Amino acid sequence: MRSASDNTGWRCLAGLFFAAQLAMPAAAQQKSVPPALPPTVAPGQEKGTEIDGVVAVVNGDVILESDVDEEKRFEAIQPYRGSTAEFSRDRAVQRLIDRTLILQQAAIEADQISVSDEELDKQLQTLRKDIPACVQYHCETDAGWEKYLAANGFVAQEFRDRWRKRMELLRLIEVRFRNGIHISDDEIKQYYEKTMLPEYARQKVTPPKLDTISRRIEEVLLQQQVGSLLRDWLQSLRAQGNVWIMRQGEVAP
Repeated sequence: MRSASDNTGWRCLAGLFFAAQLAMPAAAQQKSVPPALPPTVAPGQEKGTEIDGVVAVVNGDVILESDVDEEKRFEAIQPYRGSTAEFSRDRAVQRLIDRTLILQQAAIEADQISVSDEELDKQLQTLRKDIPACVQYHCETDAGWEKYLAANGFVAQEFRDRWRKRMELLRLIEVRFRNGIHISDDEIKQYYEKTMLPEYARQKVTPPKLDTISRRIEEVLLQQQVGSLLRDWLQSLRAQGNVWIMRQGEVAP
């Protein structure tokens, strides 16, 4: 029997399921729709330059169209994802709202969830080995990794910062919800055989052995079990805060 407290914190596989768990019921998604806000214009932008539209405002923090685009690119770069054709803008906006709410809480509890450079480097090294598409880019080298990121619209430091935030977010969830949750070896084996092996076969990539990836599978299963607790917490954060969502295509008068 494995416990959450035994886990060392590798969370690459958990992202796919975590994104799905953040989806809220339609009635809870939107508190109100305010008058349209003007698109954001960076200092120095001249007339005719493409500007960034406001998608939502979460307790004063603005979510932009460029954030939605980055979310799409970030989703596509993670292993064990679905097809990019499955990307939904509405779901992405909801994930960004939920993530913003959690990161706002993370700022309050920063001393409990800080991620060291060593922890970040270790997780990124593992990620570079586990993304199937990385094989053709030779992501084991820094040059290959940077080339792969560039092909997906990221620079190395930008992606590094984004992954650190992801780790902090998951650590906050761990602190709040995972104590006392247990995952059995049988559950890990079943997930490996029924979920992971078919996915590796589809990707035409040789799968890792179970004993080398069991901790990573445990992370996925743990995330699934905390899903309902997380949804309840997010619904509470939305109810207590101010979440405004712009209607797509709405422009300022």
